[in-house]
Amino acid sequence: MLQEHARIVDFIATAEGVTGRKKLQKMIYIMKKLNVPFKEKYEFHIYGPYSEELTARIEELCDMGFLSEALEDKGSYVQYKYAVTDEGMEFRNAVGASIPKNPEAAALLNAKSARFLELASTLLYFGHLERSEQIAKLHSVKGKLNFTEAEIEEAYRFLDELEQLKLS
Repeated sequence: MLQEHARIVDFIATAEGVTGRKKLQKMIYIMKKLNVPFKEKYEFHIYGPYSEELTARIEELCDMGFLSEALEDKGSYVQYKYAVTDEGMEFRNAVGASIPKNPEAAALLNAKSARFLELASTLLYFGHLERSEQIAKLHSVKGKLNFTEAEIEEAYRFLDELEQLKLS
């Protein structure tokens, strides 16, 4: 059980913190789909792939003092920022697992917006379909976000770039 917690701590440490619950959900989902051994189960939700298990583990890690959760009031919404605490770093070092094997992936994911990661993770969620069907499904379930052809192509290029990093 704690191994799964350690993977999350390690990933957030490798990413040097993550701002946004939705963003963290999408980052972990994309890594999982690229064969990094995250065990959380995902379902399709309002903002794309979502894991109740990941939410619970993040809360547990905060309760254990391994992650800090800072709230930032953005006016119309609150944004959460996650960082690994000193105790979390000790926990990470004691377990010793490195997720992912290529740490560049965490930085690449963290540099993207939550909106972009929502797009990329939704395309991955429908990865069992042909590309044209993936795009049609994306427009069906995410029509209000008005993703452009250029954004969709950028997402596919980004996912290809991550696949080339040999993450697992």
